[in-house]
Amino acid sequence: MMRRPNAPPPMNGPRFNEFIQSPKVRVIDHEGENLGVMFTREAMAQAAEVGLDLVEVSPNADPPVAKFLDVGKFKYEAQKKANLARKTQKTQEIKEIKMRPNIDDHDYDTKMKKVEQFITEGDKVKVTMRFRGRELSHGQLGMAVLQRVAEATQEIAKVEAYPRMEGRQMLMVLSPK
Repeated sequence: MMRRPNAPPPMNGPRFNEFIQSPKVRVIDHEGENLGVMFTREAMAQAAEVGLDLVEVSPNADPPVAKFLDVGKFKYEAQKKANLARKTQKTQEIKEIKMRPNIDDHDYDTKMKKVEQFITEGDKVKVTMRFRGRELSHGQLGMAVLQRVAEATQEIAKVEAYPRMEGRQMLMVLSPK
């Protein structure tokens, strides 16, 4: 079995110095000045004179854009930025509120406060109407309560999944606008 000679090692992060595969690159120096298009070898020599590396910052451009940078510092800052973005992102959760078709006004108000709180926090809300016994034959009562919920939250939420029956439950999903 033959191997390819001089196969470049797998890279994680930007290509730099001798790993840049393009013969010509557009060069930006360490002060942010555009030096124009030049051969990669020339650019590496100029970067070495300054004591920096030639780092490919935009490999998809034509020709690729390379900058005089310290590779270690560049990777460290990119990793730091990615960690900060991961830390500040909010995942959207689905919160569930369970009701019954003959819910009383005060209980309804309490549940609605929770629904509004969840939606303002950016979460989706699954409103579940549970039927027991003979309540199942009066599905219109549950539908009326769910319609009331949809009307009460129409300022801050939109109905993502309209009310539908699943066994002994009627479900509706609300998501923030």
